[in-house]
Amino acid sequence: MTQALIEAQDLARHYDLRRGWFAPKARVQALAGVSFSLQPGRTLAVVGESGCGKSTLARQLTLIESPSGGSLCIEGQDLAAMKPAQRHTLRPRVQMVFQNPFASLNPRHSIGRSLAEPLLLHTQLSKPERQERVAQSLAAVGLRPEHAARYPHMFSGGQRQRVAIARAMMLKPALVVADEPVSALDVSIQAQILNLFMDLQEQTGTAYVFISHNLAVVEHMADEVMVMYLGRTVEIGPKTSLFAQPLHPYTQALMSATPSLKPKERAQRIRLQGELPSPLNPPSGCAFHPRCPMAQARCGQERPALREVGRRRVACHLV
Repeated sequence: MTQALIEAQDLARHYDLRRGWFAPKARVQALAGVSFSLQPGRTLAVVGESGCGKSTLARQLTLIESPSGGSLCIEGQDLAAMKPAQRHTLRPRVQMVFQNPFASLNPRHSIGRSLAEPLLLHTQLSKPERQERVAQSLAAVGLRPEHAARYPHMFSGGQRQRVAIARAMMLKPALVVADEPVSALDVSIQAQILNLFMDLQEQTGTAYVFISHNLAVVEHMADEVMVMYLGRTVEIGPKTSLFAQPLHPYTQALMSATPSLKPKERAQRIRLQGELPSPLNPPSGCAFHPRCPMAQARCGQERPALREVGRRRVACHLV
């Protein structure tokens, strides 16, 4: 079996906050136990409510931050044991596409300069070779060579996201983390960008971690889906089986919230009560039990482990 590109086990990340001169520090548990693996050339979609830890997970995968606990191995290298110099050599292998392409591009740099910058930092290519690589990357994402001399404000939102994708692919990474890459785009443009992602993956074999709120996008893009709640993995498995029969009550609620044109499906919507608990003071036991319509006494006392159920893993006592 092929070695996993990414292997995360009980990955944790917390932040200490000051609450005053004499008050003790508060600890925010942004990630409290995330476990998954991703094979080369595959797409893992990460879904969940705002505040569940998706963007924090993206910062761990892209080496922006270091985990506070657990283990995270990329291409067999454990990030916790790596020195800064070793991280520098690994960083070109992991790239990111942000939600807002205009904010992620330097407005004072031409597109050609922005695309050539990763090559200047991480390769020994000459200037003509860098220019040739920039032209090839622009062509790969559907832009013309003369676009290299233009600036970000001269492009539409869809074109700017194409530039951001081209920049992420410049160093031929093994993994691209895409954090809501189409949510800021018109619906008519979203399908084009998603198809571009899929075409590039087929050509290069790059793996994706695709973060999205839109389950229709997830169903189109993903090979596997990981559902997160309050910093933990609650269900993970193949897209087809997870969409056909979600097992965790939270996954069922997310699926039922997907808009539908069929009146019967709209009538079956599961409405959760209350708000997402604060990561400063998470509930005991299963973090979802205060909102779960099927919660039992055991759910508030004992945190369920992520265990094998068929072809997927689920953290629920009732499954």
